[in-house]
Amino acid sequence: MTACTALGAGLRACDRACALLAGPVGEGLGLLAARAGLAVVFWRSGRNKVVEGSWLQVSDSTRFLFAEEYAGVPLPPDLAATLATWGEFALPLLLLAGLATPVAAAGILAMTLVIQVFVYPAAWPTHLLWSALALLLLSRGGGMFSLDALLRPLIDHQRTRRGVART
Repeated sequence: MTACTALGAGLRACDRACALLAGPVGEGLGLLAARAGLAVVFWRSGRNKVVEGSWLQVSDSTRFLFAEEYAGVPLPPDLAATLATWGEFALPLLLLAGLATPVAAAGILAMTLVIQVFVYPAAWPTHLLWSALALLLLSRGGGMFSLDALLRPLIDHQRTRRGVART
């Protein structure tokens, strides 16, 4: 095999890989990465808000943070601490599974906006990245590697049986 033949074969393989990634598989992988990236950030934050060894018991230090450092949030501190903690558990799980992806992404976007406006306005570069990923998921959904995609035929079938057209 000559160098030109090997180079040609390599370029054809590269073209095939690029064509594959430019289609639904590439989009699905990109959306999976966006879901996982956002989920990890918010899951870790949620784990830091609970009592060690518990799932959803909000820690005293979290309650203190919401009463003092995050006092700008326009909700009572106990309510804000509880909602943030629960959201940082539920929404990442939905994102990872790709279940109700637009709803989960909207929740993450709302949390990000609250953090940006009321808690850490100087952290806008990070919040811009989170917002971009959430908006991507809100507009495109979970992609082909999601429970949303797996359940779509069942949902469409149920809508058809009820006479509701998919939009």
